[in-house]
Amino acid sequence: MNRANGTPVDVAGIGINATDTIIRLPQFPTPDSKMEVRSVDVTPGGQVASAIVACRRWGLSTRYVGKVGDDSAGRFQRREMEREGVEAHWIEAPGAPSQSSIVLVDQTSGERTILWQRDSRIALRPEDLRREFILNSKCLLVDGHDTEASALAARWAHEESIPVVADFDNLYPGVEDLLRFVDFPVTSQKFPERVTGESNLLKSLPRIHREFKCRLIGATLGAQGALAWDGERFLLCAGLRVKVIDTTGAGDIFHGGFVFGLIRGWPIEEILKFSCAAAALNCTAVGARGRIAAPEEIAQLGASGERSPAAYSTDDLREAARAALAAKVLS
Repeated sequence: MNRANGTPVDVAGIGINATDTIIRLPQFPTPDSKMEVRSVDVTPGGQVASAIVACRRWGLSTRYVGKVGDDSAGRFQRREMEREGVEAHWIEAPGAPSQSSIVLVDQTSGERTILWQRDSRIALRPEDLRREFILNSKCLLVDGHDTEASALAARWAHEESIPVVADFDNLYPGVEDLLRFVDFPVTSQKFPERVTGESNLLKSLPRIHREFKCRLIGATLGAQGALAWDGERFLLCAGLRVKVIDTTGAGDIFHGGFVFGLIRGWPIEEILKFSCAAAALNCTAVGARGRIAAPEEIAQLGASGERSPAAYSTDDLREAARAALAAKVLS
């Protein structure tokens, strides 16, 4: 493993990487059936790893810290990061397999089902990290998998006033401790309910915002785009209609877009618009990094692309904001 050399970077990412085997099928299989596959592709993936690659392709300087085994999949991950020009710092777990996933993609809709395997020996641990991985960056991106290590990294960033963006998709042990150091949690649609027990995002997002003192909390809504709460108002960005080939990695590229816009100092509305468009375009090719489009193409789609129906009406958002602000006063 190389030591960080103190070189300033725009964004540092700490989290999982994966080698994905993408299997495209005519439709999702039923039990006790046989089916001819359309294609099989082995591609790089992983939440933070893919988001960091997107940021690098868009011109940001990047640093990635991840853990792999000493197998061919781990060597594949290393080569991919080197090819992308990402400053990567690898922790190797001897004798352990690297993370791998089998991704079944329904050709008719592009929707995917992920079957994943992760050996406990490749979990990032606090002792794997160095403060210099985090310092000298303008932003830190983490995921919610190895929460103890991510919480340490986020605390280091917090102490240096480095904004922290987090990609949360599931409720892993210790995630509440991590949330306390995250400025911009951007979650899956179901994550807020898993934390709060409240299924209505218009209630659960403000509740998390109040409890964990985030600067902003957002949730991705799949084809319907994204919703965010900044403590005063809801911001809704409808999704974009594209020809979907494979939805693998859409959330990862959304998070890359969010970090990119944050580094550029854009208003949140513009960040959400760019992130939604980047995620949509990535769905038009196979793999988690299938089509990380150029910023100009992303901006063009965001400005003029056909939108999906809004997940919430303006009246819904306005009324929910009033209720959230009233609850904030009472808390």
